Amino acid sequence: MSSLPYAADAESPLKPAELQVLRSQYEKEAEYVGVQTKFNYAWGLIKSNNRQEQQNGVRLLSDIFRTSPERRRECLYYLALGNFKLGNYAEARRYNDLLLDHEPANLQAGSLRGLIDDKVAKEGMVGVAIVSGIAIAAGVVGGMLFRGAARKR
Repeated sequence: MSSLPYAADAESPLKPAELQVLRSQYEKEAEYVGVQTKFNYAWGLIKSNNRQEQQNGVRLLSDIFRTSPERRRECLYYLALGNFKLGNYAEARRYNDLLLDHEPANLQAGSLRGLIDDKVAKEGMVGVAIVSGIAIAAGVVGGMLFRGAARKR
C-alpha cells in the first residue's frame, strides 16, 4: 500500500516555522541541493495557501521529475496535487492519470481523480451558466432595442 497522503492533506499548510526549516535546508545546500531536500521543500510549498509558493513547489517538482527518473513516481502525485491546487486541472489530471496507469489501486490518486472531476464538472456548469446568462441578457437588450426601433417608425 502506498504511503502518499490523501488530497485533503495538502489543504493543511505547514506552520511558518516548519516551512522555514525546509527553506533553510534548501538554501543551505544551495547549488548542491540534494534531491530529497528539494523534494521536501517542494512538498512544503505545495501545502502552502500562498499561490506563488505553490507555483514554486510545482516548479521544483517538475525539475525533479525531469532530472531524477528514480523519483518520478513519487513526484507524479504531488505534481497532480500542486496543479490541482493551482486550478490547472488538465495538468493535474495528466499527472494523476500517469500515476494511476502504474498503480490503478492507488487510493490517494483515486481520491484526487474524484476531486479533479468534481472541480471540472462544477466549473463547466458555472461556465454554462455564465454563457447562458450572457445570452439571455443579450436577448433582452436586443429585444428592447428592437422594440424601441419599431416604435420610432
